[in-house]
Amino acid sequence: MSTRVSGPQSPIVESRDELVTYLEAGSKPETDWSIGTEHEKFGFNVKDHSPVPYYGDRGIGALLDAHHQRFGWQPIRENGNVIALSCLDCPKGGTISLEPGGQLELSGAPLATIHETEEELRQHLSQVGEVARELGIGFLGLGFSPTWTLDELSLVPKERYRIMMRYMPTRGGHGLDMMFRTATVQVNMDFGDEADMVQKLRVALALQPVATALFANSPFTEGKPNGFQSYRAEVWRDTDPDRTGMLPFAFEDGMGFERYVDYALDVPMYFVYRDDRYIDVAGASFRDFLAGKLNALPGVRPTMDDWVDHLSTLFPEVRLKRFLEMRGADAGQFRELVALPGLWTGLLYDRAALDGAASLIADWTAEERQVMRDTVPRLGLATPFRGRTLLPVAREVLTLAQAGLKRRARLNDNGEDETRSLKRLWEILEEGKSPADLLVDAYRGPWDGDIDRLFETQAL
Repeated sequence: MSTRVSGPQSPIVESRDELVTYLEAGSKPETDWSIGTEHEKFGFNVKDHSPVPYYGDRGIGALLDAHHQRFGWQPIRENGNVIALSCLDCPKGGTISLEPGGQLELSGAPLATIHETEEELRQHLSQVGEVARELGIGFLGLGFSPTWTLDELSLVPKERYRIMMRYMPTRGGHGLDMMFRTATVQVNMDFGDEADMVQKLRVALALQPVATALFANSPFTEGKPNGFQSYRAEVWRDTDPDRTGMLPFAFEDGMGFERYVDYALDVPMYFVYRDDRYIDVAGASFRDFLAGKLNALPGVRPTMDDWVDHLSTLFPEVRLKRFLEMRGADAGQFRELVALPGLWTGLLYDRAALDGAASLIADWTAEERQVMRDTVPRLGLATPFRGRTLLPVAREVLTLAQAGLKRRARLNDNGEDETRSLKRLWEILEEGKSPADLLVDAYRGPWDGDIDRLFETQAL
């Protein structure tokens, strides 16, 4: 989730049309399209595999401060606490921030190729790892924390999360699990105009369960197998239905920027940021805010920064801002973190691949898409679909992405194109086993039921 910083107030929003114009302004010529990759990971104490708190000489706050001192990333503070680091002018930088339970997130810079994404990820893991080792901290790339209970996890010092923590239990059974115990890898993709946005949004929404199945990597809860391929995806099924899900309206006639704005206007808000503090308005609509009718701020109307904040608190499977955010995958190992941007770049940034994907999903019904989304968390690639499983569908999707990356022909210094990023996904399809399957196999085999082996073998 984005991190708000103090600064001059942005202009007051005068009308709904300005909100539409804001989204439409994200349209870019194809030559300017970029790839932004975000990933989260769980910090753990190497000594005993316990979660890392924010406070203390060996906490996440200390890690952020040490990273700032050593590598020069600029700290972002809230009430004196370092809650993020920024290196926005770095060729391969972005922002390092914290999720509610202390999950460390890299929001990478917008980059031109998957090769650059891979370099950025290597740099980040090297720098963070260097500091973390000195503090006795390791990191896990999984979709759900494998051993910790909610009671073992503490909230990082970000006031917006306190508001969410109070509100989430009123809107679903797993909101706190989502906040404290999940981790993901996401990819931000550009669009050329409204028609391009709509086509990409529809393809991405329909195929998000395929991505969930391919990257499924959360088979443990509190030290035991939980029976799921992606428990993270299952958690999202019972988290605040007002702001999550498959957006069935996106497939209806008339879909465009205006329709998404109308959806967002009626999603309940969490907060408003004023005078360096977060004001709890949880449950109120942005539509009322636009009319100056918030009970907590009578007569006050939103700024464009308020709109940007609100958009960041919507959590559908694909999120529209001034770009499209792919949200369906569990966090994973290095090759999986690189494979996700490879998959979506191949599908969405090559016209033939995008048209092929659109043709593939053209006759899928809203019911089929929803059943797939509901079934994939437990069954993954074995999810039934039209008389077969999702495995051959995933193979078709990956074939389209492979061809798209081949046609892009973006080469690294060794003359290799971006298709190398998909090698891990081909291995998954050839074996018929997701990352979750392999972890459970190890748990029941060489680990002999010892979940601590996961921390020893799967650390980033």
